Amino acid sequence: MASAVEGGPALRRTETTVKGADGLPLFRRTWSPLTPSRSVLLVHGYAEHSGRYETMASWMARRGAAVSAYDHRGHGRSGGRRAHLRSFDEYLDDLDSMLLRAKAEQPTLPCHLVGHSMGGLITLTYLVERDPVIHSAVTSGAAIDPNGVSRFRAATARALRRVWPTLRMGSGLDLDGLSRNPEVVEQYRADPLVFREMTASLGAEVLSTAVRTASRAADVKVPLLMLHGEEDSLCAARGSREFFGGVASEGSHLRIYPELRHEIFNEPEQQEVYADLWQWLESLD
Repeated sequence: MASAVEGGPALRRTETTVKGADGLPLFRRTWSPLTPSRSVLLVHGYAEHSGRYETMASWMARRGAAVSAYDHRGHGRSGGRRAHLRSFDEYLDDLDSMLLRAKAEQPTLPCHLVGHSMGGLITLTYLVERDPVIHSAVTSGAAIDPNGVSRFRAATARALRRVWPTLRMGSGLDLDGLSRNPEVVEQYRADPLVFREMTASLGAEVLSTAVRTASRAADVKVPLLMLHGEEDSLCAARGSREFFGGVASEGSHLRIYPELRHEIFNEPEQQEVYADLWQWLESLD
């Protein structure tokens, strides 16, 4: 159904459950103006869900983007064991399915991926391993630093994964590192769809994927915008800097925000970040 959005035209907003690549039910949201000019697929981070991107998605939709997002398997309102993953390929297969759906809905529009945190890792891995036909990709606070977790914690996750892959472990996230806006942190703490743990298998898969993807920046073939907060204590900006150093695709750009923390889309300067992202997308037209 179409709904009026303050400061802009009416948007069509939908919430549906669709099937992932292996038939698992995945929850999906869309935001679209009457006459969109581009398609944007949002890929959220670990432990959260697509509903946390309502403000950003509406902002882009009011400016002409047909925006879609989905909850990863084991996240939000999608099916699957909570915070669990057998293989990182499951995330890539789900993204492939959702991208095909988004492109089928808007077959004539340029299509862009926007991935945050673990969603940034999923996006970068998808670019280098699946070589998708898209217009561009954007990452925010990408979890691409292979040295971002202590060796002890990484070794523990790998060892436990071999003997007890579904064992639940604390994520160790510093929630105050999410944003300098205390309301964002409190809403995150109170959100019933956000969790605080992961299985040993998910932890090991994320770590091993970051290692193998970090060395393949030269395989990115589309324009890539990498955004990161310098004060990000959850996923160090070093990871984006080092990865971007190997990116050769024309039109690519790295932007580091000096005072921002992990969720740059939820910082007090979010409007500036939105505008930077949007201007870069428009520069590719």
